[in-house]
Amino acid sequence: MAWLIRLWLVGIAFCSAGLALASVPDTQSAASLHAKYASLGERLQYNPFRRALALDSSESSNDLEGDIYALVDYPFPTVSAALKGAEDWCDVLILHINTKYCHATTDQTRTDLTIYIGKKTPQPFKDAHPIEFSYRVTAATANYLEIQLDAQKGPLSTRDYRIQLQAVPVGNGQTFLHLTYSYAYGMAGRLAMKTYLATIGSGKVGFTQTGKQSSGQPEYIGGMRGLAERNTMRYYLAIDAYLGALASPPPLQFQKRLHRWFNATEQYPRQLREVSRTAYMDMKRSEYLRQQTAQ
Repeated sequence: MAWLIRLWLVGIAFCSAGLALASVPDTQSAASLHAKYASLGERLQYNPFRRALALDSSESSNDLEGDIYALVDYPFPTVSAALKGAEDWCDVLILHINTKYCHATTDQTRTDLTIYIGKKTPQPFKDAHPIEFSYRVTAATANYLEIQLDAQKGPLSTRDYRIQLQAVPVGNGQTFLHLTYSYAYGMAGRLAMKTYLATIGSGKVGFTQTGKQSSGQPEYIGGMRGLAERNTMRYYLAIDAYLGALASPPPLQFQKRLHRWFNATEQYPRQLREVSRTAYMDMKRSEYLRQQTAQ
C-alpha cells in the first residue's frame, strides 16, 4: 500500500482568505534553521545525492517521520512568492507519480486541499484515495517561511498527518529548505503496509546506507523507513522541479516541470524508477488536464 505515504508534502494559504500570516518574524525558528544549515555543511557538500541535500528518517511503533534539508539555487523571495498559493501547490503535487488529482478550496476561515492518491498508472480519480488536508502559512516574513499541512485521518487507520516546510535565505541568492512529514497509524495501517512490503514492495529500498554487500555495493534501508524516504524524496523533487521551471514562459512551465521531475528521479533508479518516461509524461498530461477541468 505505497499510496499511504505518497501524500506528504507542504501547504500554503492566503492571509486574505482568513488564514493568518505571522505578523512578526519567527526569529527562534529561523535561527534554529540557520544553525541546522551550519551543522550540515559537510553532509550538504559530500553526499550520494549529487546535490546539496541531506535526508533523515525515523520510525517508532506507531508513526513514521521523514526530513529533507536542501540548499537550492533560488533566491528566498522567489521561493516564498512561488509557494504562497494553494493552487500552486496542486501544480507541485500533481508531479508525484501517485498523485491523481488535487483541488484547493478556500472559505472565510480556512483553505483545504483535497488530494487523491492512487496507482502508478492511469486511473480514474474516483477510484483513488482522497485525503483532506488543512493548509496554512504559519510564518511568512522577509527572512523566514513556514508552511503546515495537516489531516486528522486517512485510509486504513492512518491519522495525525503533519507536513511542514521551512525556508530561510542563506546568501548568494540561495535558500535553505527543510521539508518534514510525520503521521501515525493503527493496526489496520500497520498490517497493510507490512503486507505491501512483504509482497510487491519487498525489493524496494530507501536512501540510507546500512552497510555493504560482499560485492562492495551499498546496502540500503528497506521496510517502512525506506518507503518514507522514497516518498519524501519524490515530493522534494517536485518542489525543486516547480521552482526550476518558473523562469520559462508560463505556457511552457508544465512541460518543463514534468521533464525536470522525471530526469531528477532517474538519478536514483534503484529507489525511484517505476515507469518509462513516455508513460509518465502521457499520464501526467492527462491528469493535469483533468485537474484543470474537474471540480
